[in-house]
Amino acid sequence: MSTTMTTADVPSPAPAPASARRRARLPGWVARPGAAVLSGALLFLSFPPRPLWWLAVPAFALLGWALRGRRLRAGFGLGYLAGLGFLLPLLVWTGEEVGAGPWLALVAAESLFVAGACLLVAAVSRLPAWPVFAAAAWIVGEAVRARVPFGGFPWGKIAFGQADGVFLPLAAVGGTPLLGFAVALCGFGLYEAVRVLRAHRATGVLPRGPLAAAALSVLVPVAAASAAQPLVSDAAEDGTATVAAIQGNVPRLGLDFNDQRRAVLDNHARRTEQLATDVAAGRTPKPDFVLWPENSSDLDPYRNDDARLVIDDAVRAIGVPTVIGAVITPETGNLRNTLMQWDPEAGPVATYDKRHVQPFGEYIPMRSFVRIFNKNVDRVSRDFGPGSEVGVFDLAGTKVGLATCYEAAFDWAVRDTVTHGARLISVPSNNATFGRSEMTYQQLAMSRVRAVEHSRAVVVPVTSGVSAIIRPDGTVVRESRMFTPDALVAEVPLRSSLTPATRMGTLPEAVLAALAAAGLGWTVTAAVRRRRSTP
Repeated sequence: MSTTMTTADVPSPAPAPASARRRARLPGWVARPGAAVLSGALLFLSFPPRPLWWLAVPAFALLGWALRGRRLRAGFGLGYLAGLGFLLPLLVWTGEEVGAGPWLALVAAESLFVAGACLLVAAVSRLPAWPVFAAAAWIVGEAVRARVPFGGFPWGKIAFGQADGVFLPLAAVGGTPLLGFAVALCGFGLYEAVRVLRAHRATGVLPRGPLAAAALSVLVPVAAASAAQPLVSDAAEDGTATVAAIQGNVPRLGLDFNDQRRAVLDNHARRTEQLATDVAAGRTPKPDFVLWPENSSDLDPYRNDDARLVIDDAVRAIGVPTVIGAVITPETGNLRNTLMQWDPEAGPVATYDKRHVQPFGEYIPMRSFVRIFNKNVDRVSRDFGPGSEVGVFDLAGTKVGLATCYEAAFDWAVRDTVTHGARLISVPSNNATFGRSEMTYQQLAMSRVRAVEHSRAVVVPVTSGVSAIIRPDGTVVRESRMFTPDALVAEVPLRSSLTPATRMGTLPEAVLAALAAAGLGWTVTAAVRRRRSTP
C-alpha cells in the first residue's frame, strides 16, 4: 500500500531561537569598535577642504550608538578608536617633512582626550535627555585638549569644520564651544530619536516624553542657529579699509625652505613692488595698508642691513604702512617670531611677538628625551620664546589685531585682539613646511569661524599656502592658489561692536563644563542609590 505525502503534511521549519538570531548579527565586540572608527572617519570627512560639514551630525549619531549604555572602560576604549579614526587622517600633515613618528605620537596623545570625553559620554548615556549631557561632555574634552599639555592643541575642534554649515551663526553667540556643542547635540539627538522610534516599533508603545526630548535635541540647535543669523552682520560700522595681502611664495617646499631665507624675503618684496606698479598704472586700487605673512623675512632686519634695505625699498614703493613677519635674533636669550609695523618713512615703529609659540615646531620641550625618537628636533637649534603683549597695530587709522598662524586655533589669542580694540583681524601664517597638505585649508576654515565669532573681517597672508580675505560674515572674497605669488586686494568693512561671544569670553565653555559635571554627578548619585537599595 502506497501513501502520498502532500505539502500540508511537511512540517514547517521551526523559527530560529532568539539566541541564534542574535548570533546571526554582527557581534557587538566587532560592531561597536567599527562604528567608533567610522564615526571618527566621518568627522574627518566633515572638515575642509571638503564641503561636507553635515557629516559631523551622523558621525555623532553613530558615536552615540557605540557609546550609549557602555561601561566606562568600554567608553574609553571606543572613544580612543574614534579619536584615531578622526585624528590620524586629519593631522597627517604634521608628518609631512619629519616622518611618521611625530605624527603618530601626536595622534596617539591627542586621541586620549577624545577617549576621556567618550568615557564621560558613556557615563551620562543612561540619563533622561542624555544627548544634552553627552554633547557637553564632548566640549569638556575639547576644552582640556586646548589647554594641556604644553599649552594645548585645539586643532580639530568640531567648530572648525563648520565654516560652511548651518550652525555657523552660533559662533557669534557662544564662540567655538557653543558651535561644537550644537553639532554634537544634534548628532546624539538624532541617534536617540531613531532609538526611541525603533523601541516603539518593537513594543508598540510610544514613549512620548523621550521622543520629544530627542526631537528637541535635533530641532533646538537648528532653530537656535537660525535665530542667531541676525548677529552675523557684514555691514560697515566704522567705514571701510582697502587691504592688501602679499603671498610671495618660497623657493622650495619643506623644512629646508629656510636655507634660502633671502629668496623668501626677495619674493615678498618683489611682489609688493609689483603691486605698487599696478597701483600706479591704475590696474589695482591703492591699499590703506599691506600685510605680509609670518616668516616673510627670516633675516633679522635689525641685524642685517641688506634685509632692512630690501624691506625699506618695498614699503617705500607701495607708500603705506606694511606689516612684516620676521625672525628676531637677539644676542642672548630666545628667538622671537615677530610682526613689525613698518612705516614708509620711519621704518619699524611697533612690534608684536607671537605669544603662543608652537611646541616641537618653534621650541622643543624635553629636547634630550625627544631626540631619542627623532633627530629632526636638532633642526630647531635655538628655541623661540613667547611674547607677552596683545598685538594690535594702528595702521593708517585702522586698529588691526594680530594672531600669528598657530594662535588662530586658540580662542583667547584672537579674542584678546578684539577686546583691545581691533576692528579687523590679521592671521599671518607660514605653511611652507606642510607642503600641499590640507593644513592650509583647515587653518583657513578657522579664520572664517573667527570672522563670524567676533564679527570682524579677517585677512590671512600666507607665504605659500592659501592666502585669503574674509568678510565678517565668513565669506571669502579673495583667495590665492597654493605656491603661487599673489597680491590680494579688497575693500572690507570695519566693525567695532562686540558679539555676545566676544563679551562672554570663556563663560559659555564654563557653563557647558558645569552641565557635564551635573550630568556626571547625577549618574554617580543614581548609581549609589541603586547600590544601597540592592539587597
